[in-house]
Amino acid sequence: MFYIFLYLAAVVAANLIIAQFGGAYPSTFIIVAFLFIGLDLTSRDHLHDAWRGKQLLPKMAALIAAGSLISWFLNKDAGQIALASFIAFAAAATVDTIVYHLLGSYPRWMRVNGSNIPSAAVDSILFPTIAFGSFLWPIVLGQFLAKTMGGLVWSAIFHWIERK
Repeated sequence: MFYIFLYLAAVVAANLIIAQFGGAYPSTFIIVAFLFIGLDLTSRDHLHDAWRGKQLLPKMAALIAAGSLISWFLNKDAGQIALASFIAFAAAATVDTIVYHLLGSYPRWMRVNGSNIPSAAVDSILFPTIAFGSFLWPIVLGQFLAKTMGGLVWSAIFHWIERK
């Protein structure tokens, strides 16, 4: 339940912050990507482990949809952001799931961070392109680096918490 809450809180916070400040302050994309999307990518892998063999696909799809719907419900002006978020997270989750499971024999930290890299790339390309209607390469590159580094930091935090 903890990781479900973290996932939804991260998605909703990211969507609402970008909807409110993203257009006026482009640096917001990088901060949000590091703090919230890195958290999302990493918590998703914990949910993969918990839900593997227990309807992983429908549960993850419902979680992704819930994050976008809650964002839209809380701010109707965030509709395009919520839609972009849904599409980008669905595509990134698909990539993440495949890579995470292919890395199944490696240590957990390596599976988490190894799957975060391609899923961060997919999310970083799709989200701003759909949300703002054009490919913004500086935003895409900055988001990719921030999501990847944020995922690394969050995986270290989760590892530390789990060891305690």
